[in-house]
Formats: sequence, structure tokens, C-alpha cells
Amino acid sequence: MKTLQLRRVVVTGLGALTNLGEDVDSTWKALLEGRSGISRMTAFEQDASWTVNIAGQIRDFDCSRRFDERDAKRVDPTALYAMWTGSEAAEDCGFDFTVGDPYSRGVAIGSGIGGVQTMEEQKTKLVMNGPRKVSPFTVPKLMINAAAGNLSILLNLRGANTATATACASGAHSIGSAYNLIQLGQADLMLAGGSEAAVTPLCLSGFARMKALSTRNDDPTAASRPFDKDRDGFVLAEGAGLVVLEDLEHARARGAKIYAEIVGCGTTGDAGHIAAPDSNGDGAYEAMRRALAQAEVNTSEIDYINAHGTSTPLGDAAEVAAIKRLFGSAPERLLVSSTKSMTGHTLGAAGGLESIFAIKAISDQVAPPTMNLDQPDEGFDLDFVANEPREAPIKIALNNSFGFGGHNVSLVLKAYSGE
Repeated sequence: MKTLQLRRVVVTGLGALTNLGEDVDSTWKALLEGRSGISRMTAFEQDASWTVNIAGQIRDFDCSRRFDERDAKRVDPTALYAMWTGSEAAEDCGFDFTVGDPYSRGVAIGSGIGGVQTMEEQKTKLVMNGPRKVSPFTVPKLMINAAAGNLSILLNLRGANTATATACASGAHSIGSAYNLIQLGQADLMLAGGSEAAVTPLCLSGFARMKALSTRNDDPTAASRPFDKDRDGFVLAEGAGLVVLEDLEHARARGAKIYAEIVGCGTTGDAGHIAAPDSNGDGAYEAMRRALAQAEVNTSEIDYINAHGTSTPLGDAAEVAAIKRLFGSAPERLLVSSTKSMTGHTLGAAGGLESIFAIKAISDQVAPPTMNLDQPDEGFDLDFVANEPREAPIKIALNNSFGFGGHNVSLVLKAYSGE
């Protein structure tokens, strides 16, 4: 019987679009400076009936630097953000996408909600003006797979083309799927991550009615406060984060720069409540445990965790319980931080963006801070890198993403040694 030899997978390109910057470098610089991208709502008008008036919006985004504005109007912002970051990641990796076998490279992009902005706009047109006023681009724009489809067209990616919708775990699930495809020899190169543009009236009001959002309207930059005793919910945000994953030998053959290596992915389901996490963090614990087992690393070898850390009372407590159960009550050297304290929660894009932040932590040897952490909640006795970045030897990092529906994903990223 033939033994399957799994291929090693490395990261060779990064692309990001956030409320802190339109690329990886500007976003990362802002994170290390502790700046917040959360502000008062300007995306749409609100009256006194709105209980939440803050969000992590992308402002003044000019797509004309990469795309024709007429073409950009034919896609929902969710797809446009993915195309923008995918283009950055493709340029960053230095690969010539016009040569070679296009069926050897593909795309995997997750989104929790997809083209909801298009859906809301076109439903209003239908109700106000009738069916003949609905745009013929409506369905191609609102599809969750539109981001993956449009990016594949843009870069002629004819291999695996997938779209994952697992709420806030979507981006990380997509990276995990792309990792598996390359491991198994089904692709040499994949663009993977997540994109979301859900700062809309329906989404904001829906999350607010669930009491999932922070109502700290008078102090937007302090509203997202993961692990703090005074946290009162997450802050809805938008953005995209994509990475280029590549077979190690493929990357070596072309002399590519290598940011890091993906060495493990663990996925589980809570099989509990549709919106609330398991109170003991069992699913999160098992996702992390499986990721470490696949990576063949011990808990003592993990230097940094980019936590899911949404700033919700239940979610943060479950994640802390899971980390302490796996790593011990107060593990030495382990740094844990939540960059959502600055970006807000980008839903399906979070796993892509936060994988990039974990990779940058490895490459720059610095852990980004958890801002607004004035007093950790009772029993939250981990080192959360409160309010200031921390220079530290970071060789192996873990990135956690958990989503409504009980979806849990943990990715293990490791410094590439050159061997």
C-alpha cells in the first residue's frame, strides 16, 4: 500500500484591509501603537431608537488604485475587500500568476454573512419601487462564494475554489482547508482567508437585539475590551485578511520569501447552543489540543496566542477556561492577546486577519497588545499583554477563531527555520 507523504505548507504572501489601514504594514503599525479603528457610526443614519451607535468601519476606501470603479460597483464590498487584499497578497508573494499551470493554484475565502449590503439595498428597491428596479447583479453580488469566485477570475486561479461560511470561524476554516489541500498535493499554491462587510442596518440591529454588542457609545475606542471585567459585548467591524499558502518545495524552487510555516489545524463543533459558546470551553479546548497534536508540539513550546477574544462576557470566559485547562492555570512565558480590542470583530474575516497578526508576531518578535484591559475579570490570570506591545521570543503561535453555530478552529504557525 502506498504511504501518503504530506507536504509542508508555508506562508509566502500577506494582504489586509482594516479600519486601521489599507494594507498589512499600516494595520500592523497601528496595532503596535495601540490605536483603535472603532468610532461613531457614519455608515448609515440612526435615530434615537438605535441602542448601538459605534462600529469598526472602513472609511474613505478608494478602490480605484487597483480596480476600475465601474467594475467595482458590480461586486458587493465583501467581494471587493477580498479582491483588494488578495491582490496585495499576490503581489507580496512575488509569484507570476500568468505562467505555469493555473489548475495547480486555487482560492478559499470565508465570510460569515456575505453580500448583506447588497441584499438590504435591493430589498429596499423591491419594496419601494417594484421588481423591475432590482439590479440584475443582485444574486452574483450577494452570494457568499462571490469573493472566492471574483478573486479566482482576477488571478486566473483554476484549481480548488471554495467558500466557507462558519460565522466568525470562516476565515480560519478557509485557511485550514487550503492547508489541507496543499498537504495532500491537490494544490501548489492557495490564496486563503476571510472577508466581511456587514456594518449594515440589519446586521447591527440584529446583533444589538441579541445583546451581543457593546453599548459604550460615548467612548468608542474603549468599547472593545476583551478579558476586562467591564466588557459588555463585541464591536461590529469589517475588513479582509488573506494569505498565500504554498507547498514548501514550490516556494523554495522559486526563491520565495517565507513568513512562517503552518504546522497544525484543529477543528471541532460545540453541538450546544446556536449562538452561545460551551460554558466550559470544551470545543475550544479540543480544537487547540488537536491543532497542537497535528503540529507535534507541546504546550510549553507555544509562545503566543492570538485569542478569539471578542469582548463578550460568555465568549471570553469560555476561551480563558479552555486555555487554562490546556496550558495550566498560569503558564510561564505564554503571551495571550486579542487584537479585536483595536479592530473590533470582523466576523468571517477575523481568522484571516488574526492569522496575519500571529505571523507578524513571529516575524517581528513582538506580541500586539490587548487594549482597554484595565482590570482582568476574576480568574483571568493569564498574561494578556495589557495595553502595551511586548517584545519577546516568539517561535510558535496559535490563532483561535470561534463562531456562532459552535464552530471552533485553531491554527498553529511556526517560524520557518530554512530546513
